[in-house]
Amino acid sequence: MTQSKAAEAPKASFKAKFGWAMFDFANSSYTTVIITVVYCNIFTALVVGDQGGTDPEFRRGNFLWDIGLFISYILCVVTGPVFGAIMDFSASKKKFLFMSYILTVVATAALFLVSPGAAWLGVILLILSNFGFASGESFVASFLPSLGNKDELGKISGIAWGVGYFGGLLSVIVATLGPLADNSAANFENLRFVGPITAAFFLVAAIPTFLWLKEPGDAQALPAGESFISVGFSRLRTTLHEVKDFRDLAIFLLSLFFASAGLGIVITYAFRYGAQVIHWSRETEKLMFIITQFTAFGGAIGFGYLQDKIGAKLTYGITLVLWVSAILAIFLNDVLATMLGIQREQAFLIVGCLAGASLGATQSAGRAVVGILSPESKSGEFFGLWGLSTKLAVAIGVLGTGALQTQLGLKNSILFCAVLFIVGLLISIPVNLKRGEKMAMEHEGE
Repeated sequence: MTQSKAAEAPKASFKAKFGWAMFDFANSSYTTVIITVVYCNIFTALVVGDQGGTDPEFRRGNFLWDIGLFISYILCVVTGPVFGAIMDFSASKKKFLFMSYILTVVATAALFLVSPGAAWLGVILLILSNFGFASGESFVASFLPSLGNKDELGKISGIAWGVGYFGGLLSVIVATLGPLADNSAANFENLRFVGPITAAFFLVAAIPTFLWLKEPGDAQALPAGESFISVGFSRLRTTLHEVKDFRDLAIFLLSLFFASAGLGIVITYAFRYGAQVIHWSRETEKLMFIITQFTAFGGAIGFGYLQDKIGAKLTYGITLVLWVSAILAIFLNDVLATMLGIQREQAFLIVGCLAGASLGATQSAGRAVVGILSPESKSGEFFGLWGLSTKLAVAIGVLGTGALQTQLGLKNSILFCAVLFIVGLLISIPVNLKRGEKMAMEHEGE
């Protein structure tokens, strides 16, 4: 397919784009409530506990949680590219997305069964639910190249990611209403319902995705004597062999590996950092959550539009510079508070604005760049590689920080993020998007 023909290709309908964006809205309930804000603290403080006062920083609970995340991401790394190849061959993206969605909903609802002391049951359900969630991220992202022309993907991705933050905000409000607002051990019987409530939110909010999002491409006939698994591995081997022809995508995925490791650490530890290092009040925690959701929404949409104006690579680089600044400000939070003459919690809220804007922008920009550099006929496979890069990165980053914080404490370990963002920025310098887009177009024409 030539570039002129690509420009004339019909765009997806508004309903299809809306359905796609609603999955970002829906799945944000899981990552926000379970991974970042609410249940992670219930697990570390109430399910695992402080070991009779001998572990006041909840290092054991943090580490067990990180082990669960690590295993779930490794499962995504192992299965993602093969699943992507199968989806492209059999035109079954929606089926795979639906299966990941059901797994996440069921495993999240089952967190109701986790009682204080049942740490390993909690870890197993975390592995299953996060595997479903993280796989679904890659599956739904593979639809992006079919939703618009290459020069629109930044805006489409940014709007959807921004909508997702409102899903996260609304789901946390729902999951912390009334009796769920008290995070004390005495209220644990009520807190059991955080999992089922989050699962119900995800279940209902994602319905428009499966009603209106269309399956792109056509299924191919299965060769005699072959199975979808064998075809998936065969296509994956071919794609890996062809990666050398997509060197800009390969370099960008390496850059994204380091950036995603840093993002994974921030998402996993942000609110635990506030509770364990800043020692914020419940009111400050709520305010921080609201601030970051709105700034992340603005960052995702604002940088999405900016990306289509100044270019995806430059936008991505700007977000990484912002991240390095945010991490240094988090580490120097007390110094910042003294300089401004404010309390440390207030200083942390200011830093949260910068971190929130960077969060939405980097994730949205990274997804859009992969969409630009991917041939539509191989979007499942290439977004499978995107999933491999980002999920392996998060797994290593989270486990590495988990190990570091057991030795150095969480405050010192957070500097690891700044190093990761700097490395990601340096690696992205040789990426040439025009050359990479041309390669994707020429591949479609073969």
